[in-house]
Amino acid sequence: MELTNTPALETERLILRRFNKDDMEAMFAIYKDEDVNTYLPWFPLKSLEEAKLFFEKKYLESYRNPSGYKYAVCLKSDNVPIGYVHVSMEDSHDLGYGLRKEFWHKGITREAGKAVVEQLKNDGFLYITATHDVKNPRSGQVMKQLGMSYQYSYEEQWQPKDILVTFRMYQLNFDGENERIYKKYWNNSKVHFIESGV
Repeated sequence: MELTNTPALETERLILRRFNKDDMEAMFAIYKDEDVNTYLPWFPLKSLEEAKLFFEKKYLESYRNPSGYKYAVCLKSDNVPIGYVHVSMEDSHDLGYGLRKEFWHKGITREAGKAVVEQLKNDGFLYITATHDVKNPRSGQVMKQLGMSYQYSYEEQWQPKDILVTFRMYQLNFDGENERIYKKYWNNSKVHFIESGV
């Protein structure tokens, strides 16, 4: 597998690139919104200073590694970040995304996600996973649009918010080995099950 570190990508409407220190106001606008961050594993940021610390911890550290996929999603018209797409370098290869709510329902997350998924496939990844809170079914629709399939559901006491969440886990195998299912979440959860009709 040929690993890279956040190679720049373009789609019809978007530029996907690394965040940089000039993006702090745009990053703050993404991460401060309570609606955008309701189903995400961190609390909304409260200040531009918090955004700078978040950038250093969540992004700069990743960009120093030899591999990683942590994208700012920007419109081509101004190249200003309006969202993000991440892929974990842990064995889950978990796909995550967020978008400022004024850009919701325009197919932007799907468009950005497809570009990143194609890059992962070209770079030799065997699979990716993604999870969403059952209370956030729109996120599951994005996963389906990216070609991912529902595998199972599980409960987790989610940190740092310390709330009990039921997640649905989706997976996409790039090599056709559709019997391969990432079971770590299933195995780590005392409550796990397969829902019908998802």
